[in-house]
Amino acid sequence: MTDNDENRRRNLGFFFDHAVQRLPEKVAIIDLFGGKERHSTYRQLDERMDYVARMLARLGIRSGERVAMLVGNRVEFIEFFFGAMRAGAIPLLLNIRLAAGMLEQLIADAACALVIADPGCNRDAVSIAARAPVRHRMLLDHNEPGFLSFEQEIAKPAPPVIPPSIGDDMQAFQPYTSGSTGRPKGAIMTHRGMLWYVSYNQRYWPSPESARGLVALPLFHKNALRGTVKPMLYAGGSFVLMPNYEPRAYLDALARYKCTYSRGVAAVFTMLLQHRDHLQTLDLSNLRSLTIGSAVVTPELLGLVKEALPHIKVEESYGLTEGGSPLRPPIDGRPVPRGSPGVPAPEIELKLIDIDGNETADEGELVIRCPYVCLGYYNEPEITQAKLNDGWLRTGDVFYRDNDGFFYFKSRVDEMFSCGGENVYPKEVENLLFAHPDVVNAVVAAVPHPIKGLAPAAMVMLREGAMITGEDLKAWCLEKGPAYSHPRSIEIVAALPLNGAGKVDRGIAQAMLRAQNASSQPGPPTGRG
Repeated sequence: MTDNDENRRRNLGFFFDHAVQRLPEKVAIIDLFGGKERHSTYRQLDERMDYVARMLARLGIRSGERVAMLVGNRVEFIEFFFGAMRAGAIPLLLNIRLAAGMLEQLIADAACALVIADPGCNRDAVSIAARAPVRHRMLLDHNEPGFLSFEQEIAKPAPPVIPPSIGDDMQAFQPYTSGSTGRPKGAIMTHRGMLWYVSYNQRYWPSPESARGLVALPLFHKNALRGTVKPMLYAGGSFVLMPNYEPRAYLDALARYKCTYSRGVAAVFTMLLQHRDHLQTLDLSNLRSLTIGSAVVTPELLGLVKEALPHIKVEESYGLTEGGSPLRPPIDGRPVPRGSPGVPAPEIELKLIDIDGNETADEGELVIRCPYVCLGYYNEPEITQAKLNDGWLRTGDVFYRDNDGFFYFKSRVDEMFSCGGENVYPKEVENLLFAHPDVVNAVVAAVPHPIKGLAPAAMVMLREGAMITGEDLKAWCLEKGPAYSHPRSIEIVAALPLNGAGKVDRGIAQAMLRAQNASSQPGPPTGRG
């Protein structure tokens, strides 16, 4: 084996080389972006990724430099993501739903050399890229002064790129997650860990070449990239890529393209169930399984999906951006009780610990160790030290383990909760409310939501004489922050509940908000979030 061969083998950008060699003319991706249908074969994907690597090298992007991706669901995302790694660059997977200020901060903090933006994925994408302190700015689909055109640049002649040397701890890419600070933090994911994981999945839960997935969640999200894109390309399967999620279009795609499986957050399937009449008109005989995860999954939802699609396997999943999926259905075939994502996955170490870090038998914070686990968080030494120790990652999630070894999610160690797959911190929403000149004090808590699983609700004290309403404040939050974290209900109160120390009693506040939310529910969910 030559040095070049070894470098390719150790580089995540080339992880599906074997599929390219076996199945060069097979369609790997059916992209529905822009209302069209674009087919990419394995050979075409491989070539386009090589063009991306050549382009970046020609532009002077060096191995180890970061390149920011503000791109929606389209095949160019996948081409650029893996192509950049072929040149040794480190892609930043940016959440396109974040507010402009936060996106600009992430790009600047990571000292990116280049930003590629998709104008259709975020209304501020072009202006965000224009203000980024980078050497190169690039756009998809548009020609703007001061920007490079993606298609024009990859078409320019450039010599082949010699794959860079890849060490065991070399970073592959940088997804973003939220931690104890409530702000996004970049996870340092390695080539070695990611390659181990795709091979590991295929060993224990093999996907056949005939498998076809359906991706409707954002590609920057682990549910899509780790759950479908990499397994399918590695196995020689295929997947359909939707630009966004819409229930009827999603059902139509499952049927039209004869998809065998799909993954999504709870909200995807809650909204899907509002279209049972349409579902009954479709031929979904090829569909074999659906996996629900990345947010609160109620046993009732699992049962309703199974009732609507009795011929398929419905599973609950658990995973972390920086830690993979440490809990899986038993490989011995034992059935998984409803409400549990499973038992410890093979080859992954895990334990439960109490607040003092002592190992417990049946309940505590889940701590895991395996090659997938990130090395740390970019430019966040304190958070890295708090969450990682000798390769062990503190997940921040509290689980209960039953006598048969099955795990059940209980809560977060902190107050973070998942709203439709997006992490929400009450403190972050409170700070946004505090920024309004009429707000004196506020407390935010999670309340049950018919679609999102959990959603923020707020109790707010206003300055004397203020005339603003709860609906006005909701509009403020929608304008100033991410849509998924805006309070779905805001109760204006004369005073917040306090504890004996004079601090806001969050337990009482949450109980009051949940009671108010329950009494104001209009009835069955409408499918709107």
